[in-house]
Amino acid sequence: MADETKQEPTGGKNTDEIALELMKFVAVTTGYGKGLGGAGFTGKQARTPEEYAESLLQLFERCRSVVAGS
Repeated sequence: MADETKQEPTGGKNTDEIALELMKFVAVTTGYGKGLGGAGFTGKQARTPEEYAESLLQLFERCRSVVAGS
C-alpha cells in the first residue's frame, strides 16, 4: 500500500484522524478562530477567511501534539 499509516488501538483511527476529530469538536463547540461578533463586541472586526484557516491549522497542530502525548 502506498499510504501506510500507523494504526492505533482506537477503533482503527490513526493519531492524525483523532487529532482532526478533536480539532473539529473544539472549533465547533467554542467558535474557535471565528473572532468576535454580535452584540457587545463591536470593537473587533470579523476575521478574514485566511486568518480563520490559519487559526484552525494552529489548533490542529496543538491537537496533534496532545494526541501524540508530546
